[in-house]
Amino acid sequence: MMKEPLLDDTSADASTHKKKMAIIIGSVAGGTLLYLSALPVHLETQMAVATLILGLLAITRRRELRGSQRLAFLFLGVYLSMRYFIWRGTTTLSYVDPLSTIAALLLFAAECYGGITYLLGVFVNLDPLRREPVPLPEDPDKLPSVDVFIPSYNEDPELVAVTLMASRQIRYPEAKLNVYLLDDGSTAEKRSSKNPDVAFRARQRSASLQRLCSDLGVHYLTRSCNEHAKAGNINAALKRTDGELVLILDADHVPSQDFLQETVGWFLRDPRLFLVQTPHFFQSPDPIEKNLGTFQRMPSENQMFYGAIQLGLDFWNASFFCGSAGLLKRSCLEEVGGVATTTITEDAETAVALHARGYRSAYLRKPMVAGLQPETFAGFVQQRLRWAQGMAQLFLLKNPLTMRGLSPGQRVCYMSSSWFWFFPLPRLIFLLAPAVYLLGGLKIYNANLEGFLAYAVPHLIASVLVSDLLYGRMRWFAVSELYEVLLSLFCLRGLASVFVNPRSPKFLVTPKGETLAQSFISPLSTPFYLLFLLTVTSLIAGAFRLQAAPVDMDATVITMGWAVFNLLLLVGALGALFERRQLRRSWRMPATGRARLTVGKASVPVRFKEISTGGASLVVEKSTLALRCGAPALLELEISLLRQKMRLNVVIRRQVTRSNGENEIGLEFRPGSLAERAAIVALAYGDSNRWESAVSAVCRPLGPFRSALFLLTGGAKNAASHATALVSASWGALRQLFQEKLGRRTERSRPIDERHLRVDSKDQPQIQAAQS
Repeated sequence: MMKEPLLDDTSADASTHKKKMAIIIGSVAGGTLLYLSALPVHLETQMAVATLILGLLAITRRRELRGSQRLAFLFLGVYLSMRYFIWRGTTTLSYVDPLSTIAALLLFAAECYGGITYLLGVFVNLDPLRREPVPLPEDPDKLPSVDVFIPSYNEDPELVAVTLMASRQIRYPEAKLNVYLLDDGSTAEKRSSKNPDVAFRARQRSASLQRLCSDLGVHYLTRSCNEHAKAGNINAALKRTDGELVLILDADHVPSQDFLQETVGWFLRDPRLFLVQTPHFFQSPDPIEKNLGTFQRMPSENQMFYGAIQLGLDFWNASFFCGSAGLLKRSCLEEVGGVATTTITEDAETAVALHARGYRSAYLRKPMVAGLQPETFAGFVQQRLRWAQGMAQLFLLKNPLTMRGLSPGQRVCYMSSSWFWFFPLPRLIFLLAPAVYLLGGLKIYNANLEGFLAYAVPHLIASVLVSDLLYGRMRWFAVSELYEVLLSLFCLRGLASVFVNPRSPKFLVTPKGETLAQSFISPLSTPFYLLFLLTVTSLIAGAFRLQAAPVDMDATVITMGWAVFNLLLLVGALGALFERRQLRRSWRMPATGRARLTVGKASVPVRFKEISTGGASLVVEKSTLALRCGAPALLELEISLLRQKMRLNVVIRRQVTRSNGENEIGLEFRPGSLAERAAIVALAYGDSNRWESAVSAVCRPLGPFRSALFLLTGGAKNAASHATALVSASWGALRQLFQEKLGRRTERSRPIDERHLRVDSKDQPQIQAAQS
């Protein structure tokens, strides 16, 4: 049994009181906002008030606002948005004709979706909770036992081996730590499959992984079949193990050595805690980052969730399990029957069930696992579609607004987490709406330029400034819109299927660790060509409309500006859909530290620049070594995390002299033993401070204009490559078609060789006639 908590949870009552006060203040503020927004005020006064408020927001937005200052900033920003929606609903909607009315209402509904999403985000992030690790007791007997579960399905054994080695290196009393590989790719059902290829591969995989686990001192577990996918795999392992805490890691999520030292203490402090969740840090770019060249230059797309939203959820005791990098209490899991299996987002479903029982969660923002992103856009869509469908299932089957046991704050937070994933239809409406007016002539937004400037523009600017306060360091301007544009077309159909049949989605494993031998156009590009052409055509039609119908100039100018913004997003989307080749099997990340490189009888001091499990980039400040590509060498260093000195076999792969005079050497590791492989893993993944530094380096504020320019530059550059490849492929296809037709025509005109025909003598006259 887990020992009694070392520290009393004296902050629980204070935290609850703070949340209640936040809800009360928020309710009063909301009512006040509604009243102020609905006051009948002259247009010039509205513009003056909006200008004053925007000036205050602009002056203070760069400050790290906390407490009452933060609430005042959010209050003013939300006020400008609420007055817009009241104006929008009472002034701009009017009946013209049936089609225009339907289109106008659809657009207004999409805007309302965005407004609700915005308000939910403000509520969630009212007061982000920034936790620090709780120190562990010196007496190891007071520590709970921990099982590390690593579910695996079809991942490369080499990838799995790295995670297993790193898990064995986690600093924790050895008697209280057990590592388990949960192999769902070699189940009894697969090993005895009637398909001989499936059975052979399953038996081969099982034997290989069992040998690996035996060598590493890891427990190997499998089961009879793949029922309930990952959740079922974990539940099967829970029945065969007994650790008081369970750390769940995806097969590609490599933990740092301090993971348990930083997380276990919270369970000792709070006996009602069921989860400590940590961020998912990715050492590889997602396909959009890779194709646009923004990786390690801009905050990753997931950073907004792990760097801001989870902290906000934690304030409301609503931070939830994210499927990996989470430490859970076994007794709590067993109380709800293990990991939930109703939806395909089993992590969030499990968390909401335990929150409803009164248990608490904690979010620690320190990244201590390094994982891989999907390599292709198709794999990325598959992953996000699963998340979207799973959260829609949660909304329909386990609706947080009606689930018993949740606090008001938790209801709103889970509602926010589910609601976000309904973006595909509103985003598609925003993409198509300008064409509906500029090409179709439907009246979808009945407003003049003065009203638009007084209400809509302040709302748009205020929402950008509020988002900058909440997420500015983690999410730059227009990044969310670009990702939504790319995903909306493909998630829409999947979401619709959930609303038709909430239990229809099936869990699909996201492909990881792929390589791309050459650049190519994503097969999912075609809908974006149509949207691009539609938007360009709409702008051309808008230019004609300005001349032909000057009476509608205000609406035409507003809509054309909207279409230009859509066009810029589509340029970025087309850039992201040109898949850049990716040959690396292991990604290098920035590193520090010193070593000694020995080639033959000569040696020289070096310092690390980047490192991965496959190799390293070293800097030689002063060297007279004669190096050649392919030359063997030794790298001598002290690995402090392992408290030992190592000599690693390496091969020189490249040498470059930089403009600053530094010599940079690229090495490939050639481990000759399991101990060497383990040392390389410790060197590449053991220190979580590297991940913190990598996140801090890119999580910096950038103004909306500079952010948009940054995205547009990368998008336009890759979109040009996309266009070049498209023209080349189209020309190649036309040329091949022409050659095939020419070949068939030549074949038809070629004389028939009688030697290749076997005919009766009575047919001979017909053959001769055909030849003539």
